[in-house]
Amino acid sequence: MTSVDKEVDLKLEKYFDTVKSLRSRNFSKNLPFLILSDELPDGQVYREFADGRIELQQVFSDGPKFRSKVIQILKAPEADLVRKNHGLL
Repeated sequence: MTSVDKEVDLKLEKYFDTVKSLRSRNFSKNLPFLILSDELPDGQVYREFADGRIELQQVFSDGPKFRSKVIQILKAPEADLVRKNHGLL
């Protein structure tokens, strides 16, 4: 492993630590955590809640405000796969 590879690994590790910290902070304040994914169509996001639920939502603008609509509540195995694919496990 080169020094560049080690540096990239260290930056990725810091990135995931920061994301996990923000996620924990949101949950401690009873706020959902937004998971953006390139795998979803434009305007769709995952929203994870402290109780473990993940919702697939459509986000749209309503004038100056943004609103969302639940498309699907993921089943536990699907939610775990989303967490795994986004480094949240």
